[in-house]
Amino acid sequence: MSGFERALVVDDLASSRDWLSRALAQAFPGIAISVAASLAEAQAHVERAPPLALIDLGLPDGSGIHLIERLQAQGTLCIVATVFDDDAHLFPALHAGAQGYVLKDQSTENLAAMLGGIAAGQPPLSPSIARRLLRHFQPVAAEHGAPALTARETDVLRLIAKGHTVAEVASLLGLSRHTAAGYLKDVYRKLSVSSRAEVTLVARRRGLVGTEI
Repeated sequence: MSGFERALVVDDLASSRDWLSRALAQAFPGIAISVAASLAEAQAHVERAPPLALIDLGLPDGSGIHLIERLQAQGTLCIVATVFDDDAHLFPALHAGAQGYVLKDQSTENLAAMLGGIAAGQPPLSPSIARRLLRHFQPVAAEHGAPALTARETDVLRLIAKGHTVAEVASLLGLSRHTAAGYLKDVYRKLSVSSRAEVTLVARRRGLVGTEI
């Protein structure tokens, strides 16, 4: 893929739309850029889906994740551009089909360079997001001889300890309910616990949640 003829920018802030458009123009000279400030405005572009879209997650009339699902199904390469750097936003976006995730904390030049890397097969990822993804798939070191949990199991442990149901954990992490339940079962087995109260105590000891729960 050497470049893109058209792109869609979806962001409710005019300053962000301008910034993203400038980066696109630098990365792909001559590209035709359409903009939308909401999901409703973006819907007009779904039928004739653009090859590339930069999408904010926090839109005034809903989540950009729903737009990612619709556009990627039609072959659009969707890149998230957002201020959210947490797992609760990152993994559902990737699960929906996003093929890049960049934060709004960098220069136009840096963003343009990341977008330009698409031509070489390099997914646009902010450095902190790339590190988060690497940590996610690395086992978490156990403390005081306790069994080690994977990063995903640790995510489940933390959310369950905060009072979320299995269904809520699945939604937050972009998993099916069955998969989330499987991770929770593995956590219980590794930690040799059998109740939510015991899970919460372990999470506190590991510093995953505060003592105010």
